[in-house]
Amino acid sequence: MITYIEIQDRENAEKMLGLQIPSYKVEAKLIGFDGIPPLHETVEELQGCGERFWVYEIDGRWAGAIAYEVEKSAGEREASGVGGPGGDGGSAVVISRMMVHPDYFRRGIARALLRHVLQVAEPSAQLYRVSTGSLNEPALQLYRSEGFHETRRLEVAPGVEITFLEKGSCT
Repeated sequence: MITYIEIQDRENAEKMLGLQIPSYKVEAKLIGFDGIPPLHETVEELQGCGERFWVYEIDGRWAGAIAYEVEKSAGEREASGVGGPGGDGGSAVVISRMMVHPDYFRRGIARALLRHVLQVAEPSAQLYRVSTGSLNEPALQLYRSEGFHETRRLEVAPGVEITFLEKGSCT
């Protein structure tokens, strides 16, 4: 079952770290870099991140989670009185975290979470964005199979690249 959670709630943030740490340790090993920010995050940082979280629960245990933020278009920012650089007239959903506990790998959890967010995240979204370690082939395969395409790569540390992917509106 996929449910929305309030990450500002301390108990939820603590539980999320219990899922996040083992999940991102696997990615760190895949890409050969343990400086992934979610590995070093505190409960307080997680509570204040401003992201929207959905969890995939199996028998009362959080098996996976996805989080995202919504970037408003220039017109939406102007209407709300918030300045900033322009957009293309619609919101963008930025998937900021995707995690599955290693005990639940290869069960379709990440795909189910991704599809859920693509359906419910933001009605005005014109674009969906995500990034992952360039050597994280399972994540790259998932995103590509769901219609995302690579837009660029960025070296974030010596020998460590992040791949950025995008997908147009799902409506």
